[in-house]
Parts: sequence; structure tokens; C-alpha cells
Amino acid sequence: MEIKVRKGYKEDLPAVLGLIRELAAYERAPDEVEVTIEDLEEDGFGERPLFRFFIAEVDGVISGMALYYIKYSTWKGKCFFLEDIIVTQKFRRSGVGKLLFEEVMKAAKVARVRRVEWQVLNWNDPAIKFYEKYNTLFMDEWMSCRMTEEQINEF
Repeated sequence: MEIKVRKGYKEDLPAVLGLIRELAAYERAPDEVEVTIEDLEEDGFGERPLFRFFIAEVDGVISGMALYYIKYSTWKGKCFFLEDIIVTQKFRRSGVGKLLFEEVMKAAKVARVRRVEWQVLNWNDPAIKFYEKYNTLFMDEWMSCRMTEEQINEF
């Protein structure tokens, strides 16, 4: 089995959307995916790209991806937010996630960011164990917050 990690391209977006849908199903929210190929094209490859991503191929077949973007901390300055690492079910625990994660960390080092942040569901034991291998600092005192599009439109 040959695993190759590379920069993501526009041509990869149909496979990326498939991975996003697979993750949503795994996270018990299959009907929550609203993003489209057109959204991904505009937001990832438009005039002002909002995200970057790496693709993992196993024997030439797209089997995973890591999507991240630049965020800014008032205390630290430039940081990365790792939105998702997604590995298709067939290749979980094969080293694909490790290679994707490490590629994001290498990009963070090159970009000279001061922090990389991400979230993990508290019931996702395989992911938690994966991140523990890297001596991850889990932030129990911080709560995730969000507003939906419907809530935003009330303003």
C-alpha cells in the first residue's frame, strides 16, 4: 500500500465533498452538510481563498483530506485552525490520518504560526487517542459556541 499526501486542487473537490459527507454520517449528522462543490470552488480557489487542504491518496485513490485555514489570535497572532482530518472508513488506522496531520503541522511550521487549534467530539475515542499520541493540550475550560445561519439572519 502506497500512501501519498499532496496539496489539494480544484479537481479534488468532488472527492472532498464525498469525504465531508462521510464524516457527517460518522458524526451522526448526515443531513447537516449544506456546502456544495460551487461553494468549495469559490471559497477554496476564488479571488481570496478561505481555506487550504491536503489530499491523501492510497494507491492513487483519494482516501483522506485535511482542511485548515488561517485564524488570528489577539494574544498569539497568526494561527491555523484545522477544521477536519477525514479518512475514509476503509483506510482508518492505516497511517493516512497521521500523514495528513503531520503535513498540516509542517505547513504550520513553514507559515510560522504560533498555534494550531482544532476540535474533537468528546465521544470520538479513536480521534482523542490519536491526538493524545502528539501530547495535545485538551482545553477543557473552553466551550465551543456557534450561531446558525437562521440565528444570524435574526439580526
